[in-house]
Amino acid sequence: MSPRRIDPATLPAYAELLRREDAPPGSAWGLFGAGDQLGTLNLLRCNDLRAAAEQVREGLAYSLNLRSDAITPPLAPTRRPLLHTIFQRTPFHRDDWVDSFYLQYGTQVDGLRHIGHPDHGFYNGADPAVFLPGTDLLSIHHFAELPIAGRAVLIDVDRYLRSTGVQLDHANGQPVPVDVLEAARASQGTVICAGDILLVRFGWLDYYLHHGDQRWRDGLVSDQRHTGLLQGHDALAWLWDNRISMVAADNFAFECWPAQPGTPFLTAEEQAGVTGDPHRGIMHRNLIGLLGMPIGELWDLDGLAAACAADGRYSVLLTVSPLSLVGGVGSPANAIAIR
Repeated sequence: MSPRRIDPATLPAYAELLRREDAPPGSAWGLFGAGDQLGTLNLLRCNDLRAAAEQVREGLAYSLNLRSDAITPPLAPTRRPLLHTIFQRTPFHRDDWVDSFYLQYGTQVDGLRHIGHPDHGFYNGADPAVFLPGTDLLSIHHFAELPIAGRAVLIDVDRYLRSTGVQLDHANGQPVPVDVLEAARASQGTVICAGDILLVRFGWLDYYLHHGDQRWRDGLVSDQRHTGLLQGHDALAWLWDNRISMVAADNFAFECWPAQPGTPFLTAEEQAGVTGDPHRGIMHRNLIGLLGMPIGELWDLDGLAAACAADGRYSVLLTVSPLSLVGGVGSPANAIAIR
């Protein structure tokens, strides 16, 4: 499916989306077409690849992908590490296969099948009964076929806060308000253009890989406390009104986890305390399910961020190549930034 050519100026502001009566409030349903499979990735058409290529001045490429054994044990209780087997037919031949391959285990892209809104359902009203292997609706292979390529901007929240004498508390999963994200952007002098892919560095992976102790890492699967963007309509408004096509970060879920007290995204049942849903109050439901905005998680942004900080340029040409898995929910990101 090709992205629709959209004039971003004609799209309603997020405040207007919240007042919709023809679709779920706060949703982009129907704005990109009734049969849309791409969500905000349609906005990539606003982002001319020729202009994106002009971001390449250093002439270096940066892989944003973790190696397969970087995250251990799992960060989510429903996921497992992959099992890799190598075999041979002759002494001079090797082949291999993978079992227990959870596609959203490490550096990943959440597709539009990943999560829906408890009150309104999946993006564009898609019927989850057809979310089966080999079926087309909201499958991750549509992202692969685009392909995803364009201008991306990095906002280095960790580096900005450290410059002000503040260090994020990753051990306890500190929430980051959107005004801090905006302050970091302004401090960099970074300009966001319609259709940009947003990369956010919280410094979480650096802490996980180099500073957090093994006891803390081992406990994350059951005591899930992760630094990330604080839940709020102001955060969604910032992303939508800046016409972001996709967001990715160096942490577990882009947003802080679990959802903080005061989150506006609780369902009526969750407000009444009658459900034990581990996703209670999270912003994923609105980002993916209502706005149709894909989320990248656990992207390794440290090397790229250091290069950006060295010369003050925070825009890059980015390619993202999910698996072309028909019926897929998510995928390894296979992301490369060139600057």
